[in-house]
Amino acid sequence: MESVMWAFKSLYDKGLIYQGFRVLPYSWYEQTPLSNQETRLDDAYKMRQDPAVTVDMVLRAPGTELDGANALIWTTTPWTLPSNLGVAVHPEITYVSVRAGEGVDAKTYLLAKDRLGHYARELGDEPEVLAEYAGSDLVGLAYEPPFDFFVGRENAHQVIAADYVTTESGTGIVHLAPAFGEEDMEYCQRNGIELVQPLDPGGKFTSMVPPYEGLQVFDANPVIIKDLKAAGKLLRHETIEHSYPHSWRSGQPLIYMAVPSWFVAVTRFRDRMVELNQEITWVPEHIRDGQFGKWLEGARDWNISRNRYWGSPIPAWVSDDPEYPRIDVYGSLDELERDFGVRPDDLHRPMIDQLTRPNPDDPSGKSTMRRVPEVLDCWFESGSMPFAQVHYPFENQDWFDSHYPGDFIVEYNGQTRGWFYTLHVLATALFDRPAFKCVAAHGIVLGEDGLKMSKSKGNYPDVNEVFARDGSDAMRWFLMSSPILRGGNLVVTEQGIREGVRQALLPLWNAWSFLQLYAPKSGTWRTDSTHVLDRYILAKLAETREAVTEALEVIDIAGACDEVRTFCDALTNWYVRRSRSRFWDEDADAIDTLHTVLEVVTRLAAPLLPLATEVIWRGLTGGRSVHLADWPAVDELPADPELVSAMDDVRAVCSTVLSLRKAQQLRVRLPLPQVTVASAVAAALEPFVDLIKDEVNVKDVVLTDDVESHGRFEVVVNARAAGP
Repeated sequence: MESVMWAFKSLYDKGLIYQGFRVLPYSWYEQTPLSNQETRLDDAYKMRQDPAVTVDMVLRAPGTELDGANALIWTTTPWTLPSNLGVAVHPEITYVSVRAGEGVDAKTYLLAKDRLGHYARELGDEPEVLAEYAGSDLVGLAYEPPFDFFVGRENAHQVIAADYVTTESGTGIVHLAPAFGEEDMEYCQRNGIELVQPLDPGGKFTSMVPPYEGLQVFDANPVIIKDLKAAGKLLRHETIEHSYPHSWRSGQPLIYMAVPSWFVAVTRFRDRMVELNQEITWVPEHIRDGQFGKWLEGARDWNISRNRYWGSPIPAWVSDDPEYPRIDVYGSLDELERDFGVRPDDLHRPMIDQLTRPNPDDPSGKSTMRRVPEVLDCWFESGSMPFAQVHYPFENQDWFDSHYPGDFIVEYNGQTRGWFYTLHVLATALFDRPAFKCVAAHGIVLGEDGLKMSKSKGNYPDVNEVFARDGSDAMRWFLMSSPILRGGNLVVTEQGIREGVRQALLPLWNAWSFLQLYAPKSGTWRTDSTHVLDRYILAKLAETREAVTEALEVIDIAGACDEVRTFCDALTNWYVRRSRSRFWDEDADAIDTLHTVLEVVTRLAAPLLPLATEVIWRGLTGGRSVHLADWPAVDELPADPELVSAMDDVRAVCSTVLSLRKAQQLRVRLPLPQVTVASAVAAALEPFVDLIKDEVNVKDVVLTDDVESHGRFEVVVNARAAGP
């Protein structure tokens, strides 16, 4: 916690901490503001039904046609209407006054021309258009608010110009309650309108609006709507379903409310954050300039204060007498002990609040320095992790300097708005360098129902059952080989986990079991066999070693899994199957080659299948652990790219012929007179004609490079792979 204090004090000394009064996401349930990035976390936005009302506001423009006309506003927060202090129009939008109704019920309404058709139900399909106005013509007109609680406030209850007004929804005229909307507050301040705040910290109305005193805002909505209807000011009442922000802690809907808070001035070093992001290796790569990069470009000042009973304190003490203002910010226990004469053993609020002292700037000696009541956002502490974990800068400076930035970090991609972001903010502001060198931003784990996997929902297979049936390596492989490590989402199913067993675990284990069964004694590690199949599988393993190493170096875990899976297929479905007779004859070259291959491949696959590879490797070598062995070196295996390429083509030819046999219902046991292989690399297949004959059971193989005379290429979508 002392390191966190140091971080706050360092930012304060750099002029990057300030106290402001802003409209922020606010949890009435927890009675604290939140930061903007907290409203971007997963599950923060949820679908919710809310009332939407269109309300009349009578214009007062004596001597003009608009005097007595009803300006229409639309809002999804009726509870903000008692605090209305203005309405806004866009100066370049065209507005119309129309007459609707008949006789004594006739009324004149004002709204954007483009929104007229939206209100055909209330105003008629073709209401009488009395006049058209540019928005700029309406600026300065006075009106009667829907409630009179704050009538008479200076500059209030007039039409003002605002560029953010659109005609995409509503009426083209926007109601302004500056305490409950960021843009509302900005434009009211520009026009000299002071906000009013009729809510208490729990989101309940105060005595400033007597009819609704004690009502929580969402509970007040139906009461307010009922009163508007009774007063004849409600043109339309409907219910909308929309995506709405909720507290990530409590799950309760948030409101936006003006509150005093402490901020980190992120906008002052935002450009530097963007620059330093270019030094980070991201997996998947597009997140760097996409999801994370765009977020950095639009980063706003970070609200770091919370109103909670317990937590890490904002280490600022202020005078309790405004006539003698003073603020002291502390960054260490030594500084606290220097000024307060005691060294606290618990820095948490409320214990730290017991530290007070006379205000040195008050000659009367009556005022006292007291800590501000707020605590730090827990994300500020999370962002401080790299240095706070080792009590930097008070201890371990050499260790920190040699270990920062971190080599690697992994979390789900939603942390581009959370932990990744706060780490990057503090690293840039405090050290002018990134917090990490490489980051793997994985997707979200989903249950079989397609929803985010959750303990509360229980929408996932029983882990203990999976471990008992398939083993923990199966679950690990399923996760590491999936799109989730490339930023995609993953639906966890038992079938998917079993597929991992089939793809990697069983082939590797079956090859080991086969060797145990047919080797009369332990094999010898060697790579000098001259048999073509032995040379192929060793050279294939050499290429796999290179590919797996390259993939892991750039944190492409799924890519590494693909390479191991491909090799295991070649090992079991080609090498072992084609070499069975050699093992039955106890051929030393075959036994030693398989022994060598398994020893090397278990070292390669150890990070991906740690338990299975441990058992196999120890069985092969008698060594202590595969995880203590060296990574396979470049020169351990003989390379032969020409042989690997040719043999892989042979395998592809055989696979295609067998598929054709199956499609034509021609059993493999039925010998066929001839197969023609048309390939651009036909010459490379010549040495393996006998192997192809034996594998697909044909008497003759004709090779030709004239592909066009024998077939054509077609592109067919693999629907299963492409998905919906």
